[in-house]
Amino acid sequence: MPPSEREEDIGPVRALRAIVPRFIKLRARRALDVAHNLDLRLRRTGSRLDRLAAGLPRRSVVVLGVYQGDPGDLDTACEELLASRHEVELWLGSTSDVTPALAPYTRVTGLTGRKVMNTNSLWASWRGQHDSEPDWMITIDDDVVLPRGFLDRFLALCEHFDLTLAGAAQTHRSHAAWGVTRRRWRSLLRETRYVEIGPVTAFRPEAVARLFPMPLLHFTWGVDQHWAAVAEQERWRIGIVDATPIRHERNPIGGAYSRPEAGAEAERFLAAHPHLTHAEANTTLRTHRRTAPQPDKRI
Repeated sequence: MPPSEREEDIGPVRALRAIVPRFIKLRARRALDVAHNLDLRLRRTGSRLDRLAAGLPRRSVVVLGVYQGDPGDLDTACEELLASRHEVELWLGSTSDVTPALAPYTRVTGLTGRKVMNTNSLWASWRGQHDSEPDWMITIDDDVVLPRGFLDRFLALCEHFDLTLAGAAQTHRSHAAWGVTRRRWRSLLRETRYVEIGPVTAFRPEAVARLFPMPLLHFTWGVDQHWAAVAEQERWRIGIVDATPIRHERNPIGGAYSRPEAGAEAERFLAAHPHLTHAEANTTLRTHRRTAPQPDKRI
């Protein structure tokens, strides 16, 4: 017997019920980002941050990033990073063909591992050709869109609030795995208990010395929860910079690998290493809304 009209509609109806909430949520998130950006402009936050950034001495910065044949957003992100007043050295790796626009900065080719292994390989390559450590080491994913003036403002805030490990907040439209990483209203920077391993993460030399090379996991899940415990042991100040939000909208979290496998590997890793729980990691300790003097920051 042929299916009834109602039975034929079950598939489309279910699909519509799934699509409509996602559509509404996406529109709401876009509206939130528009409100955030308008508020930043009206309060001239960018100008204030540029003045703060102008007072920071030039820093040496090495940027590690890996791309496939399609560089995604990495080429435009690199242009933005190189526009900084700081001394920026791009140290990129490719898993396949070298993209012409990134060829001058592609130092390692034929990478075959996943994120952790590839990043370790890039860092080892950089260290093999340099005697001194950079003031900052930054890791960046290939699907990130950076705002104008990102690096100067980002580092100025990181140093003003004396962070050792820092992440860039993500817009509301971004694919974010952790709620604590999304931008907050009228916040310049938040001190947190956790910083995610991407999409953009910044390390001072003491963090690099303690956290690299990263544990050789096939996936990255759990590594940053361990970092959070290390940060507390070392008494580092860590946090998320809200005033320079990045867009991470191209690739959904876990879209290119097995989430159950990643979760199982993370459980095994965390069982053997100190770490913060999800609830502990999703914690903001202090929100900074102004660049007031920080009397206890390092000289």
